[in-house]
Amino acid sequence: MATQKPHMNLIFIGHVDHGKSTTVGRLMFETGAVPEREMEKYRELAKQYHRPSFEFAFVMDAQKEERERGITIDIAHKEFQTPKYYFTIIDAPGHKDFVKNMITGSSQADAAVLVVGANEGIGKQTREHAILANVLGIEQLIIGINKMDMANYEQKRYDELKGGMLDILKPLGTKGVDSIPFVPYSALTGEGVSKKSDKMPWYSGPTLLEALDTLKEPSRPTDKPLRLPIEDVYSISGFGTVPVGRVETGVLKPNDQVVIMPAGIKTEVKSIEMHHQQLQQAIPGDNVGFNIKNVDKKDIKRGDVVGPASNPPAVASEFTALIIVLQHPNVIARGYTPVFHIHTAQLACTIVDILEKKDPKTGQTLEKNPDTIKTGDAAVVKIKPTKPIAVEKYSDFPPLGRFAIRDMGETIGAGRIIDIVPFQK
Repeated sequence: MATQKPHMNLIFIGHVDHGKSTTVGRLMFETGAVPEREMEKYRELAKQYHRPSFEFAFVMDAQKEERERGITIDIAHKEFQTPKYYFTIIDAPGHKDFVKNMITGSSQADAAVLVVGANEGIGKQTREHAILANVLGIEQLIIGINKMDMANYEQKRYDELKGGMLDILKPLGTKGVDSIPFVPYSALTGEGVSKKSDKMPWYSGPTLLEALDTLKEPSRPTDKPLRLPIEDVYSISGFGTVPVGRVETGVLKPNDQVVIMPAGIKTEVKSIEMHHQQLQQAIPGDNVGFNIKNVDKKDIKRGDVVGPASNPPAVASEFTALIIVLQHPNVIARGYTPVFHIHTAQLACTIVDILEKKDPKTGQTLEKNPDTIKTGDAAVVKIKPTKPIAVEKYSDFPPLGRFAIRDMGETIGAGRIIDIVPFQK
């Protein structure tokens, strides 16, 4: 593994069946992460299954099967390299039931490729994923207009979809929306993926692969105290308890004395592993498994946060946040209790007070103590989680201070934590 290239976590998002897996399979093939002879095998397989268009998607699925047989500590991540970066792909399902995985995945991503199928156009999840990526703080976005072969490689279709996506992104206040690359390509035929396509003479921008190398290297806050939200916990025989998660801030090293909040469990890190390699240290952006001393798997869970014993993560019994209501069929009043997704934690929280309504564009106060808020409103609210939760102020640790709010199977809002009432035992 060449580690001298900067590391980026990349997530592919978008509506179900718009070609995310095929895009990833094609990129892995074009960058040599999947060799030609292995590709032959998938082509044969696709023929046997009478699904000739699925050869690249099989790259992903074959690895999934392989993963299910082994006990490696891996979270559906694949890797490939471009001239500039070493990429880890976080595979996010597009189906609506998988939105919570998508939320967890996005909380780990440095950049996203939002895939839009040129045949079907902008779907419900296309819109929802664009909103979520924005809310969850993914500051770099590439929009891939896939399946251009099914739209006869026509500029008119590309322009329509680009316009439609800009209509979604602009009101969100997406950073640098005018410089987001929109790349037309076909993952199936390979047109526009790693080589310029003569079928689209009207397009002069980067190929999909070139667009990936225009991404800016994310800043890695190694100077802050360690914060690592736990995504999963394994018990591996002969190894003991192994939590898995992504380092958000700080550095994790073997022999570190750490504390796991909100439970307050103190332990020592024995070893750290990423992509089956032992690490001497893990830095922000690294998805790692780490072995800890004398802790039972059942005592820690997804949503807990690891920090230094000398500087424990904050635990809130209540917090104040600025929220934006993206969509809600009714008005929202005090006492409303939807599910909050904060880093890897998911739990019901009650809006106990609405302090003020703000102008989303300017941040000016519009109304103090309003009775209700509705779609399109921004408001400062007091929130009480159903149990104490490890979170941080957005201004101190952004990844642990932003959240999505879900209800009725929809993402209805999003927010950032302004202040915390610490939990007192």
